[in-house]
Amino acid sequence: MKFFKNRIFKVALPLVLVLASIGITLSGCGSSASKTVTFADGSWDSIQVHNRIAAYILEKGYGYTAEYTFGDTIPLFNGLARGDIDVCMEVWVENQQDAYDDFTGDGSIIDLGGNFLDNWQGWLVPTYMISGDSSRGIVATAPDLKSVTDLPKYWELFKDPEQPSKGRFVNGPTGWEATTINHEKLDEYGLLDYYTDFAAGSDTALASSLVSAYEKGEPWFGYYWEPTWILGKYDMTRLEEPAYDPVVWNATHACAYPANKVDICVNGDFDKNNPEVVDLLSKYTTSTAMINQVLAYMQDSSANTQQAAEYFLREYNSTWTQWVPSDVAAKVEAALG
Repeated sequence: MKFFKNRIFKVALPLVLVLASIGITLSGCGSSASKTVTFADGSWDSIQVHNRIAAYILEKGYGYTAEYTFGDTIPLFNGLARGDIDVCMEVWVENQQDAYDDFTGDGSIIDLGGNFLDNWQGWLVPTYMISGDSSRGIVATAPDLKSVTDLPKYWELFKDPEQPSKGRFVNGPTGWEATTINHEKLDEYGLLDYYTDFAAGSDTALASSLVSAYEKGEPWFGYYWEPTWILGKYDMTRLEEPAYDPVVWNATHACAYPANKVDICVNGDFDKNNPEVVDLLSKYTTSTAMINQVLAYMQDSSANTQQAAEYFLREYNSTWTQWVPSDVAAKVEAALG
């Protein structure tokens, strides 16, 4: 038996040296902890920016390597549960409630808490319609417009070019759950007598409608949400609705949209084996206003998500430095220059 142990040692030692010479090490063998963190890279900008903020801190401050797996929401969430993915920086809980309940219930996924919980969706008009904009020579045309109850008297400002006897409400694309909810709201608020329900052809068409009207200083009334670059760049006013009430919401939707939980989640095994990463992510908290600003920076500067992440780290130094020890913060700040 002693002979075989010695033979294995003599063969294994040169192998280790060879592997080391080409950058491969066996030091992690037998350990489930990893210095590579794989992020769920969804198809929207804000999650990709959050991924790269966290990754920059981990890479520059702790010596980790980051990888990104692109995909749609549910496949990525399933991958998180399996362990193919380690971290998801934006889990919109209510949008995947059943899967969330199943996987957090059995410990496959651990919820580390909210990333930004002040997200919002609802109905808006440009603020210049209410307050005017002297710098653009725009006079207020709807100074008393504050609530959905005020909309009947202002329908002519939003006249639908295809049906000029009514105003136009610009809704989301057909197929979105929010588009159906908005139609129900228009009906419940008695606004279908005054407004057409115009479904935008796509996310891009909806955004273009708002931006085009705003740049021209024209009226616009429709649905949008945040965080988005549009609400980071343009001054829009939210129209008041009755306060969110779960009973009313479930019956008719005739109240304000509820805020979604947007949480940071990790794989259950990853949570057990990577305490310093989990410590960082447990403290990672931002706000919708911050992300609106970052997304607006992306739009105005034609920046990619990596550049936007570095912009966040420079702009919000006092925020992220609270998430990490001072020596880690110093390393990240040095890398940022």
